[in-house]
Amino acid sequence: MGSATVFRMGKHDIIAAQIAERWAGIQTPYHPCYLEYFRLFNTQDYYGAHDVLEHIWLKSIGEKYTFYKALIQLAGGFVHLKQQHNEPTHHVHGRRLRPAARLFQRCAMMLGNFPSVYEGMDVAVPRNLATTMVEALEQSNFTLNPWCPTTAPQLNMPL
Repeated sequence: MGSATVFRMGKHDIIAAQIAERWAGIQTPYHPCYLEYFRLFNTQDYYGAHDVLEHIWLKSIGEKYTFYKALIQLAGGFVHLKQQHNEPTHHVHGRRLRPAARLFQRCAMMLGNFPSVYEGMDVAVPRNLATTMVEALEQSNFTLNPWCPTTAPQLNMPL
């Protein structure tokens, strides 16, 4: 892609083009953006995971809308934890533990009524992960960050 082409493309057009190229030729019943969410999440690019899933979330309806939104909330919680971990004394990033907990709570709540497997994913995994993060944050009275890059959680990609 030439720079002039990228300049005229919107954020979602760029995401779609990048994802289509990465996942070209892979046979799967799932949207490439959904699969890319897992790849990015597992490389600790939580902001990227949030962005790529938002691309299809905005066009979704019903259960998929809620499911994708919950996964976006999960990634968003980890964006906060990672930024706080990287800059704990920063005037903004140092105060990201409570906002992270709120996103994790929303994620767990949204996933509460889903069947055990949805979109090829064991729904208990992200729900329990979100709940565990909230509990750890609350137990420390929001003074300790439970996220660490060497023990960061991984999500199994449905294929």
